[in-house]
Amino acid sequence: MVAFFEILKAILFGIVEGITEWLPVSSTGHMILLDEFVHLKVSPEFYEMFQVVIQLGAILAVILLFFHKLNPFSPKKDATQKKNTWNLWFKVIVAVLPSAVLGLLFDDWMDAHLYNYVVVAITLILYGVAFLFVEKKKISTNFDNVHQIDYKTALLIGAFQCLSLIPGTSRSGATILGALMLGVSRSAGAEFSFFLAIPTMLGASALKLLKFLLSGVSATGLEIAVLAVGCVVSLIVSLLVIKGLMEYVRKRSFAVFGYYRIVLGILVIGYFLIKTVM
Repeated sequence: MVAFFEILKAILFGIVEGITEWLPVSSTGHMILLDEFVHLKVSPEFYEMFQVVIQLGAILAVILLFFHKLNPFSPKKDATQKKNTWNLWFKVIVAVLPSAVLGLLFDDWMDAHLYNYVVVAITLILYGVAFLFVEKKKISTNFDNVHQIDYKTALLIGAFQCLSLIPGTSRSGATILGALMLGVSRSAGAEFSFFLAIPTMLGASALKLLKFLLSGVSATGLEIAVLAVGCVVSLIVSLLVIKGLMEYVRKRSFAVFGYYRIVLGILVIGYFLIKTVM
């Protein structure tokens, strides 16, 4: 019976991960909040690894949905298309460098000092306001698709991704917001954010997994099952969410996510203040 309920919890975590990883609302922030109400019966070391490695399912969704676009070896592409694909990958690699360096240097410090509701609430509200400001400002678009993004713009988008190292910011939110401010269209910014997630999340997952293995703590059979279920569910949900988001941004703005972040941030502050008083 215990195993059954833990699997149900893993499904819930997978759903939350699959939805919030791609929407600009902060998956890490939501996972922290979900843990406040739904506790997995796993070791602290395993949970620290789980909340990052569960992203592997979401990564696979991007690879499956954009496989042709990201595959430089596709026989269906001519020489020019293959060259453009390689250039896109090089831009993604350039963009991932800033967060990779900072993540390696400050990962442990951020885990110890920033993973709390105060930071999550503040960043939810702050970037919610930022989304509303950028959408209202209506910055002119200079890049209509991902292939038009140049190396300088890719690097700057990667610099914005560094902000997502702070819980509650949202990796997709930081990169999409940065892309909009740099004159990238909503659909191209979302796509580039998805592609940037592949090396970023693979690297983060590998780092967390390595730290878990070096901790000397062994995962139980149930913990492995929880991780597997979470990844599979996040994959399935991500496939639906990514398709829906791409359709959404072609017609509508990101303002709704700005309002959502602000409301959620206020609710988070209110909930924990009441909990502290009581």
